[in-house]
Amino acid sequence: MHVELRFAPGTGVHHDLSAVRQDGRCLWVAGDESAAIERLTWRDGAYQDHHTFRLSEFVHLPAGPDDEADIEGLARTDGWLWAVGSHSLKRKRVKPGQTGEKARRRLSTVLREENRYILLRLPLVERDGLPVPVRKDGRRTAAMLCGPGRNLADMLTDDPHLGPFLNLPGKDNGFDIEGIAVISSRVLVGLRGPVLRGWAVVVEIRPETHDSDKLRVEGYRTHFVDLGGLGIRDLCPVGDDLLILAGPTMTHDGPFRVLRWRPNGDFANPPALVAELPMIPGADRPEGIALLTDGRLLVVYDSPSPNRLTLDGVYADIVQI
Repeated sequence: MHVELRFAPGTGVHHDLSAVRQDGRCLWVAGDESAAIERLTWRDGAYQDHHTFRLSEFVHLPAGPDDEADIEGLARTDGWLWAVGSHSLKRKRVKPGQTGEKARRRLSTVLREENRYILLRLPLVERDGLPVPVRKDGRRTAAMLCGPGRNLADMLTDDPHLGPFLNLPGKDNGFDIEGIAVISSRVLVGLRGPVLRGWAVVVEIRPETHDSDKLRVEGYRTHFVDLGGLGIRDLCPVGDDLLILAGPTMTHDGPFRVLRWRPNGDFANPPALVAELPMIPGADRPEGIALLTDGRLLVVYDSPSPNRLTLDGVYADIVQI
């Protein structure tokens, strides 16, 4: 079964969806090629009435308002909307038809884009029956963890498991965040990479507000989960458990699975398989999951196949779990 997500014409968001979370009759979604969060509202059998909220409306992005933030995870809890960037380095791709020295130069070029290194929390208020992020709501303010030496990746420089991977691009099994879940005061981020001898990694932090518009983290905890060599593509809380969307760390095709797991740091608690997701070679790579109010799971895709595209948007799948 599927449902249509309709976007404003010309935005192109539906081609690179990377995160999704339900909020009542709305969906929060993000693409990895912008610095914004999108809201869609359920009406007449589809999620539509697209509204874009630029992150620069609420926080001062380290690389300015226009550089992409590569948002890879969204969370919604207790009146807050959370978003996290990939925190990953980027290696340039060899363009189709390129050979020789030009191709070698591109493949040797690694970029660090500071807008990718953000974790932010936005207050939500209700306006006309819909959730809206704001910069300030009473004593609640938009706040962010970012900046060289202060972002989540740089905090892990001396970590014995993750530190060696921080200078590798994300798609080379380097450090790469692709999911976030908030359970009470625990903020858990899932890593697409690195995968360590088959074990995927979840990093747990407990951010606190510092100087009103900044988040501060004093420490962290790592959890290891056996996904059979796959990395984490998204996280979704279910009570004290997590649904994990698992897939390859590299850019090759599947498999993609949804598993249920309790984050307690114990190597002895294996995840339980919930669903195997279909795979189309070269397309339809699952990137985000959201638990709907009826208990079903909504799945959004990066690189959607032509059959998934609609006139104004894209089809997401709904999976019974």
